[in-house]
Amino acid sequence: MRRAVLSRLAQAAFVVLLVVAACFTLIRLAPGDPFFTALDQPTVTEAQRAAQRAHFGYDRPIPEQLVRYAANVARGELGWSHSRGEPVRDALAASIPHTLLLVGAALLVAFGAGIAIGSWQGWHRERWLARASDVAGLTILSVPDFVLALLALMGPALAWRLFPVGGMRTEFGPGGAAGVRDVLHHLALPALTLALPVAAVVARLQRTAMLAVRDADFVRAARARGAGEARLAVRHALRNALVPVLAYAGVQVSALIGGVVLIEHVFDWPGMGRLMLAAVQARDYPLVAGAVLVSSIGTVIGTMGADVALLWADPRQRGTA
Repeated sequence: MRRAVLSRLAQAAFVVLLVVAACFTLIRLAPGDPFFTALDQPTVTEAQRAAQRAHFGYDRPIPEQLVRYAANVARGELGWSHSRGEPVRDALAASIPHTLLLVGAALLVAFGAGIAIGSWQGWHRERWLARASDVAGLTILSVPDFVLALLALMGPALAWRLFPVGGMRTEFGPGGAAGVRDVLHHLALPALTLALPVAAVVARLQRTAMLAVRDADFVRAARARGAGEARLAVRHALRNALVPVLAYAGVQVSALIGGVVLIEHVFDWPGMGRLMLAAVQARDYPLVAGAVLVSSIGTVIGTMGADVALLWADPRQRGTA
C-alpha cells in the first residue's frame, strides 16, 4: 500500500505543476493586464504603465515569466496582489479557512447523507419511500447549480427568513459560543446548497451498489447463520458497497471545489472562490495564479484521500495502483 500511496503522490505533483503552468499561460494570453484597470486614470500616462509592467516583469516572454514564478513559488513567494495591495499569501491565508469550512461541511453532509440514503434505498428497494426519494434525487440533479443556489436564496433566506441572506456572520454580532452558533447559522444554507447535487449522485451510486451486494453469496451465508437485517446491512454489505462510491469520490471533491466559486458569490461567503472571481475581474494575475495553485493542491489532496480510502475498502486495487 505504501508503494501505491507514493505513486499517487508523484502523479499528484505532476498534475499540480501542469495545471498551474496552463493557468499561468492562459491568463497572460488574455487581453489586458493588472495595470489596465489599476492605473486606468487620466493622470496616469502610458509610460507609467509601461514602467509598472517592466517592474513586475509583465513585459518579459511568457516562458521566462513562468520560470520566474516557479522559482518564487519554490521559495514560498506567491507575488503581490495589485487589486488588494497586499501579498498574495496574506490574501489567500485570510480566505482559505472560510472555504475549508464551507467545503468541509458540504462534504460531510453530501457523503454522510448520500451514503445513508443510498444504502437505505438499496436495502429497502420495495418500499414506496425508497422510490420516491430516488425520484427526488433525480430532480435535484436535473436542476442547474446556479438555479438551485438562487432558489435556496429566494426561498429559505428571503421569503421564509429561516437563514441569513449572505455573509459569514452577523455584523457586530455576539462572540463566544453565541458567535459560533451565528457562523453555523450563516453556514447552513450555502453548505446544504453545495452538498445537495453531490449527495444525490452519491445516493444513486450507493443505491446501485447496495442492490448488487444485497443478494451476494456472503450476505446470504450470513443471513443463513442467523444475522439480523441491520447487522447484514451495516457489517456485511456496507463496506463492499462503498467501493464504487469511493472510486467516484475524487470526482465529487473536484466538483465541490469547482462549485464553491458560484456558491460563495451567490451567498456572499468570504472565501477563496469569491476572492478568485474578484481577481479575474481585476486581471490580478498573481492572485489568480495563487488561488488556482491552492485549489489544485486541495483538489489533489481530496482525490488522493479518496484513492487511499478506496485502497482500504478494496485491497484488490493495491495491485493496480
